Amino acid sequence: MPISGIYQRLLDLATREFGHVVDDGQLLFTPAGSPQKLRLELIDGSVIDVFLSPSGRYAYHWERRHLDGAIYRHDNAPHASWRHLSTFPKHFHMDSETADAVTESTLSDDPDTAMREFLRFVDGKLG
Repeated sequence: MPISGIYQRLLDLATREFGHVVDDGQLLFTPAGSPQKLRLELIDGSVIDVFLSPSGRYAYHWERRHLDGAIYRHDNAPHASWRHLSTFPKHFHMDSETADAVTESTLSDDPDTAMREFLRFVDGKLG
């Protein structure tokens, strides 16, 4: 399935299953018309950006810096700094992007499951 189809499926999942947290969402495209990311707007004014690549790279990024200074991101970019983690290259930025805030990530490699896991985390944080 093309990335745009996966993004659309994730958007539908997010709004259907987490409509109490997700206010709106849209697929964003590059100037050339390729799908760039999925953006979800949350009820508190924060956003989640989901980046997926055909090669299997991903990032689920919750941007809250403008609200409380926090970011939360699961990604699998193979940064050498995180090589010591048991889940390398998968890792989780918890509250910030500083080195001491990075931990193991057990987020699923399946996009639908990962979206549910990440949105359950978000839902729990928003209370």
